[in-house]
Amino acid sequence: MVSKAGSVYDLESIVHAKDAPAIMIKIDRLDHLVLTVKSITRACEFYCFILGMQREIFGEGRVALKFGEQKINLHEAGREFLPKANSPTPGSADLCFIIRTDMETLVSHLVACLVNIEEGPVPRTGATGPISSIYIRDPDGNLVELSVYD
Repeated sequence: MVSKAGSVYDLESIVHAKDAPAIMIKIDRLDHLVLTVKSITRACEFYCFILGMQREIFGEGRVALKFGEQKINLHEAGREFLPKANSPTPGSADLCFIIRTDMETLVSHLVACLVNIEEGPVPRTGATGPISSIYIRDPDGNLVELSVYD
């Protein structure tokens, strides 16, 4: 069941309805996601210094981390903006970023920055094919996978 504004939708009934809409929604890309963190300052330091993202202030003092054509909006735990996830929790994310740096340079950079590599490089499967990945953790304990397409 999925609820919206006090209503409950039975997804199984909707999917199997004889008069279900024939139009299929086609998603193009992910624009942004929201990451709940203990400290916005600490998250910015990690993602900007270690991973090369750019800090952006928008709206009424909100903070985002920009990279490529995407961004991560940051919410500080206990001070989230509405609407928000049902259970926003620092350290609950598992993120994969495709990088444009070779694996040897990436490993050297992480070692120089004293970032613990939990695993890798290891072979994995990305959205469009085989990737090589390294796993690290951000200051909140989120799993961050850094990958290069093979």
